[in-house]
Amino acid sequence: MAPAAGSGNVTELLYGLHAVREALRAGDRPLSRVLILNREGRLGEIFRLAREAQVPVHVEPKPALDRLAPAGRHQGVVALVAAKAYVDEEAILETARSAGEAPLLVVLDGVEDPQNLGAALRVSEAAGAHGVFIPERRAVGLTAIVAKASAGALEHLRVARVANVSRLIERLQEEGIWVYGVEPGADKPYTSLDLTGAVALVFGAEGKGIRHGVLEHCDGRVRIPMRGQVESLNVSTAVAVVLFEAVRQRLEKLRSEGSPPGSRT
Repeated sequence: MAPAAGSGNVTELLYGLHAVREALRAGDRPLSRVLILNREGRLGEIFRLAREAQVPVHVEPKPALDRLAPAGRHQGVVALVAAKAYVDEEAILETARSAGEAPLLVVLDGVEDPQNLGAALRVSEAAGAHGVFIPERRAVGLTAIVAKASAGALEHLRVARVANVSRLIERLQEEGIWVYGVEPGADKPYTSLDLTGAVALVFGAEGKGIRHGVLEHCDGRVRIPMRGQVESLNVSTAVAVVLFEAVRQRLEKLRSEGSPPGSRT
C-alpha cells in the first residue's frame, strides 16, 4: 500500500466491501482498477457498479488479494484508487452555508490510530457533521486503513488537514462558531452546552487528550460524565456521544420551532 497522502495524484489501495462500494457509488475518487475474488453475492454488486462506472474489473485468486491488503483483510475486493483529496477550511464552511444549516464541525487533535480515525469519521458522517479537521503533523492521514474503518463514510465527508489547530480555532471563532474542547478534567458536562447553533467540537488523541495550547483557544471545555472505573472513552466513542447530543438538540429545536438551527451571536 502506498503511504497516506492528501493528494489525488497518489495511488493507494482501497479494500473491503463497504469502502470500495461507497467509492464506486460516490464517483468522486478516480478508481483505476478493481480486483475481486469472484462475481457472487455482494461481490457481484461490486462487479456491476464497477462496470457501470467503466472501471476495469479483474477476478483474481485469494493469494493475490492477500498480498495486497494488510493481513488479508480485503473481504474479497481491492481497488486501486487515488488517495482521497483533502479540502480546505473554506470548503467545509461553505458546505454548511449551502445547506442553510448552522455549522456542526469536528476537530480531531492528533489522532494517531487509523482505526480510531476511521470510526470517528464514520460517526461524524452519520451525525451529519459538515466536516472534520485533522492536523498535518503527529496524526494519521486518510489511508486505506482509515477508509475501510470508516465503512464508506469517508466518501461522503469533507476532511481538511490544517497546519495549526490553534489558528484553525481562531479562524472558526472569527466566523461566528463556538469552539468547545471535550476533555475529562472539565467542570461542566457536555449536556450543558447549547449545540443547536454554530459549533465546533474538539477531541484529543488516544491517551494524550487535547494539547494544552489548543485547549486554551477553546471557548469552553466540557466532559463526558464517567461512572465506572475507566477515566476516558475511546475517541470515536466520545465523538459519538457528543455529536448525537447535538443531533438530538437540533431535531428537538426543529420540531418545536419549525426553523433551522441558529448561529453564533
